Amino acid sequence: MEAVAPRETAHTAPPHAPEAGWARRLLGPFYVTGVFWFRFHRFGVRVIPGWAMGFMIALFTSFFCVTLRNIRAALADNLEPVLGPCGWWERQRRIFRTLHTFAWCLSERYERLSTSRRFDVQADGLDHWQTLNASGEGFILVTAHIGAWEVGSMLPSARDARRVHVVREAETDPRAQRFIQELIKGAAGDLYTTHFAEDPQLGMALLDALRDGEIVALQGDRPRAGGRKAEATLFGRPFPLPIGPAVLARAAGVPILPVFVFREGRLRYRCAIHPPIRVPHTADRTADLESTTQRFATELQAAITYRPHQWFCFGKVWRELR
Repeated sequence: MEAVAPRETAHTAPPHAPEAGWARRLLGPFYVTGVFWFRFHRFGVRVIPGWAMGFMIALFTSFFCVTLRNIRAALADNLEPVLGPCGWWERQRRIFRTLHTFAWCLSERYERLSTSRRFDVQADGLDHWQTLNASGEGFILVTAHIGAWEVGSMLPSARDARRVHVVREAETDPRAQRFIQELIKGAAGDLYTTHFAEDPQLGMALLDALRDGEIVALQGDRPRAGGRKAEATLFGRPFPLPIGPAVLARAAGVPILPVFVFREGRLRYRCAIHPPIRVPHTADRTADLESTTQRFATELQAAITYRPHQWFCFGKVWRELR
């Protein structure tokens, strides 16, 4: 069973990852994906007073808008099928607004993991959650790179003391990966286990966890390098999605629960819990997996449409646009 792709090599990047250019090669750990910025960001949210956060985030957003040419182009191109074609000035506004929102989500992530500041997290669709939780069966919480996805993955352990296994993409910088792993471990507690998609046996471990009534949290909007994909449709265009969540759910006989977390304001978030998706179990396994993946794509499209500037996809996904 292939639920998680094998380890990525130094020459293989996720399909939706930012394109590596001369800046990354020149700056190394000081590039935006390097460990320096992870540590610097956590340090900043600890020492900067609350009244200055908005100014600093606007300042750094402006800096990265100028310097991150590949990411800037990818954001604008990805939003065209969502928001429609636009002129140059509107294109720049979309880029800035998305990076500005990302900067807030990322900064508040470090605040949540490293400080005692209070967050207001509301939830819609709690009836779906309560029904699954009461059944005692395991399920797969599938989210996307939208808003503060990590908040949703921590909901089961924080709300109902359910054990959660979270699968994360490997960071570009291994030192950054270790930094994040230690930070989450210190903040989330023993019921929250983080896995990076590097172990070829991870799929079987997740299958055992689901059969034991535990929860697995995955991101379902980006196929991993070398991983199996299903050709779904998003905003009327072909959009490959990872087939792993559907494979794992079908094998374990558990539902998929789409959850998206939107930033609504300063330290305020809303979890949108969508109806669970049951994977068909017919003689046509391929059709079962593809139909399930398309159903998730429909939920994903609704989430992106609701908050398009909270869709943080920094690699071009529709390359024919430009």
